[in-house]
Amino acid sequence: QVQLVESGGGLVQAGGSLRLSCAASGRTFSNAMGWFRQAPGKERDFVAAINWSGGTTYYGDSVKGRFTISRDNAKDTVYLQMNMLKPEDTAIYYCARAVYSSTVVNPSAYNYWGQGTQVTVSS
Repeated sequence: QVQLVESGGGLVQAGGSLRLSCAASGRTFSNAMGWFRQAPGKERDFVAAINWSGGTTYYGDSVKGRFTISRDNAKDTVYLQMNMLKPEDTAIYYCARAVYSSTVVNPSAYNYWGQGTQVTVSS
């Protein structure tokens, strides 16, 4: 069984930065990992993904150039560094483990999810 626990969310002003962490218990080092977000009344959107080794990353268009995903397999932890935050980045952010080892955008390809961490960006 895999458990994912996100942390690092909070309230920040527009233009600020936050770093989210996702600590995993159970096997994740051979799987791609991803971050998704869901704003009130909206569908869950893809944010970023990283392959099993950390050598390949992929980003949603709305965060490209501002967010960076990384992982430390020795610590079973995935990170999301968020810079130049905008009010439209406000959402609950979820960490997820993919079925595959390569990056994937479709949320149906992820079989384990964390409980989420709230990120609020004020204008």
